[in-house]
Amino acid sequence: MGKLAYIAAHLGGGRGAERWYTTGTPVAHLVVLYLFLCFFYTVSVMADKVYLCIDMKSFFASVEAIDRVLDPFTDNLVVADPSRGSGSVCLAITPAMKALGVRNRCRVFEIPKDIKYVTAMPRMKKYMEVSAQIYGIYLRYISAEDIHVYSIDECFLDATPYLKMYKKTPKELAIMLMDAIKAETGICATAGIGTNLFLAKVALDVTAKKVPDHIGYLDIDSFKKELWHHRPITDIWNIGGGIAKRLEKYGVYDLYSVTQLAPEVLYKEFGTNAEYLIDHANGVEPCTIADIHNYQSKSHSLSNSQILFEDYKYDDALIVMQEMVDNLVLELVEKNLVSDELFLGIGYSKDVHRPTGGSRKLPAHTSSFKSIVREFIQLYKDTTVKGVPIRRLSIGLGHLLDADTAHLQLDLFADLDAEKKEKDLQHALLGIKEKFGKNAVLRGINYFEKSTGRARNKMVGGHNG
Repeated sequence: MGKLAYIAAHLGGGRGAERWYTTGTPVAHLVVLYLFLCFFYTVSVMADKVYLCIDMKSFFASVEAIDRVLDPFTDNLVVADPSRGSGSVCLAITPAMKALGVRNRCRVFEIPKDIKYVTAMPRMKKYMEVSAQIYGIYLRYISAEDIHVYSIDECFLDATPYLKMYKKTPKELAIMLMDAIKAETGICATAGIGTNLFLAKVALDVTAKKVPDHIGYLDIDSFKKELWHHRPITDIWNIGGGIAKRLEKYGVYDLYSVTQLAPEVLYKEFGTNAEYLIDHANGVEPCTIADIHNYQSKSHSLSNSQILFEDYKYDDALIVMQEMVDNLVLELVEKNLVSDELFLGIGYSKDVHRPTGGSRKLPAHTSSFKSIVREFIQLYKDTTVKGVPIRRLSIGLGHLLDADTAHLQLDLFADLDAEKKEKDLQHALLGIKEKFGKNAVLRGINYFEKSTGRARNKMVGGHNG
């Protein structure tokens, strides 16, 4: 066996990499060498890093329980909007209900009838306030440059420089932060500790659930020992059902089996995304919090989606789509952007018909509502099936450019004076809405019986504010 094959087989890539190396072309040899040089460089550089991933336990439900002087671990509480009927999705349930076998994110009618519980209307603004309070607690101990807010109830922290500062072990630092959150908000937290961001996340999602103190720890060695053969593979962060199904074609059901597949097979199946899968299967993640803070996306888009409360007819759904376009264009103007590409997706009730939609290029970059909504209406009419109940709508604007610096292509048929007047009107609308609320100025379509704009303007993230 050659030296590179030895490296491939025994120091990171498994027998799959060895087979790929020994049977591959010289180019393949170079790819293997590159992959494993990157692997060793990453491992050596990141070896002394310590990351925390801290998550609030049943966050929405805990906030509501504590507000009612209830104990989330002994009292049953569901966060759901009763006005949406028994089919309403439970946004959160207390740990007490999970202990009774109730599934998180279930629908209200799925909760066993013999379980008594309190129903709390979702209050997204309240949850955002508590989330900001928790972030403020982190800032008393950790610099903002070492924090990455992953979601409303979850944060990554680079603990490396703070262990010596506070004279604490990683676990002691995690406990200090968790205790501070508990003391000031009443909310219990769980934590994952890892030598890179991926390991910290998996330690939180998988390992922390198996230990009494709810603090998981993983380095590369313990990851291979404890998680390489863990099933289902979908428990691992960033591996969803679609990826798992594609891996099943090759008899792969856990991360160890991923390491045994030839990289060539993975790259053929997943393209460039295979790199992440290979890294994570080996417990490697080169990205740091500093990298995340410095990242600038090469492509930009704005999007909006809506799940309707009931089945909608073709014409009624068209009205809702126009409302969504209105809001998206105002966001475009507010951010001083222009677009020349739009996307539409339509989902039908109970999957009676496959989703439809498509994309369309505009003649030139613009932020004109009249121009954009006209193209959306035409795309809707060209692609949406009549006579089939509609339940989901999604729209998007792509290829965004800064309106001030973009070299706008001149549309010979455009009325430049009319577009300027429209843009001035849009800025005036934004000013009024910011001062008096989103429902202060509305279009006529917002008053149609099946329109949803007025109700959604009172929501935060699609839920009651």
